[in-house]
Amino acid sequence: MKKFRFPLRPVAVLREHQQARTREAFAAAVHDFVQAEAQLAKKRNEREDLASVMHDGRRETFRPADAASFWDSYRLVCDEEKKCEKAVLDARAAMEQSRQIYLEAHRAVKVVEQLEKKARSQHRSEAERESQKESDELAGMRVARRLADSTVTST
Repeated sequence: MKKFRFPLRPVAVLREHQQARTREAFAAAVHDFVQAEAQLAKKRNEREDLASVMHDGRRETFRPADAASFWDSYRLVCDEEKKCEKAVLDARAAMEQSRQIYLEAHRAVKVVEQLEKKARSQHRSEAERESQKESDELAGMRVARRLADSTVTST
């Protein structure tokens, strides 16, 4: 039986490498998204803490300078929170885009794998057919030899 050789093997190798690169890019995008969400959560907690400090400070005596300072800090934290929200949205979009690219690369690898599976099956059936043909030839030669031997001995 002749050895199986898949003619699209170089294509399969290239697609597997592409899939590995896109998987790594997707993992990096997920990591960036998780970091952006963590940063957003940190800013939200900071804003909530500052709001509670401002609210608790109103119970005591009112100090206009402190109130103005807290209000400026609060606006700054709110602006930073908005930037973090935008960063989360951008990171999510980048993650989804890299996910789609990874899925396309994965599908391309699966297509080549299916082609290889089909080619292997076809090769196997051809090899079995050749083997059966050889067995039939051997059986035919044995029968012919027996017939020849029986005609020689009968004469």
